[in-house]
Amino acid sequence: MESKIIFVIGLVLFFAFRIYAQKNEKKNSDSYIKKLSGKEIVSELNRLNFFNLTDKNDLKIAKDEFEKSYDKLNFFEGQMREDLSFTDNRFYFIDSETLFEGEGLIQYLETVKISFDKLNLKLLISEEFEDQTDKHLLHKIKLNGKEYIAFNNDFGNYDWTIAYLNFIEMLNDQLKIQGTDEQFYPINSGNDGRIVLLTKEQFKFVRENYPINKDHPKEIIDWKDDFKY
Repeated sequence: MESKIIFVIGLVLFFAFRIYAQKNEKKNSDSYIKKLSGKEIVSELNRLNFFNLTDKNDLKIAKDEFEKSYDKLNFFEGQMREDLSFTDNRFYFIDSETLFEGEGLIQYLETVKISFDKLNLKLLISEEFEDQTDKHLLHKIKLNGKEYIAFNNDFGNYDWTIAYLNFIEMLNDQLKIQGTDEQFYPINSGNDGRIVLLTKEQFKFVRENYPINKDHPKEIIDWKDDFKY
């Protein structure tokens, strides 16, 4: 009799666990399958203040482009103007070759200053210094009075990439110093390099809803690991 009771209890527990597991599996499956529409993506980006740096005149075209890019390409990017600037004032086109050579550093610092201005932050550029030999380049600059190394290496195969990452890191240091949660995230380097300015919450949302690949933003440490330079 006792063995039968134990058997029945075991059977009840087995089926109870099985029902729970099936419900949990269905819940996880439903959340995995669910995919937001382009309109929902834009609505959530708007809630997360992604468009707070976008000029009012550009707001509609910026939102429309994000909606289309998501629905048609599952791609995180907005509207680019003919001069290669973006209407959202968060994405920036960065030609790593231009950044590394000549007056490219000043050029791109002045370009991203738009976002600093819209966030009511300072980006005072001063005291650029270069010392170059046949084998080595030292390139320094001051932002808001703090000195940064733009490049300090012997010439090699990854000069553009090093300059690209140093550029992002000096900007992020200034953003952190000035107390904002906004940070620049790398997307790709080279002649078609891009970066994007996001809060941690915005970045998390993008990672959860867009593919995790070379065409989308990553943490700098992850980008370095993938690039393996």
